[in-house]
Amino acid sequence: MWDYTDKVKDHFLKPRNVGELEGANAIGESGSLSCGDALKLYLKVNENERIVDATFMTFGCASAVASSSALTEIIKGMTLDDAAKITNDDISDYLGGLPKAKMHCSVMGQSALKKAIADYRGIQILEKPGEIVCECFDVTDLEIIDAVKTNGLETTEDVTDYLKAGGGCGNCLERIEELIESVKAKG
Repeated sequence: MWDYTDKVKDHFLKPRNVGELEGANAIGESGSLSCGDALKLYLKVNENERIVDATFMTFGCASAVASSSALTEIIKGMTLDDAAKITNDDISDYLGGLPKAKMHCSVMGQSALKKAIADYRGIQILEKPGEIVCECFDVTDLEIIDAVKTNGLETTEDVTDYLKAGGGCGNCLERIEELIESVKAKG
């Protein structure tokens, strides 16, 4: 059993802002049903680029639901520029923390938000840059390197907790370890 904070439990048992948002003019999707967690984030943005409403639909665990719910609460009323600065740690912190193995749920929220902002601004996000390392969860070497640097990740388990990379078939674990070592070597 995961050790969830009371706030995580509250947002899971009584999620805020669930469902499709009528009149949404920005939508961002992240995750994959094949990996077990998926999020669709709906935003209603006014002419001043302020988020006036946000809702979500998610498929996943308690942390996925709670992170999605928290994200909608955090960003309501923000400008898109301010919302773009939201990190997965901001989502986790809002909830009083997430179990280490569930941090990927907050990463999924941050990713969906970035995609929704791009959608509103008419920016098409094309193919991910970098080389796919984890085919099960579509994670690239550049995403792993960034997560290691940004979050001080030190083990393949840490990377799996944040990105799910390595959490499927396991064929990429050796490559993930190489990437971690390369980041450490560059200091």
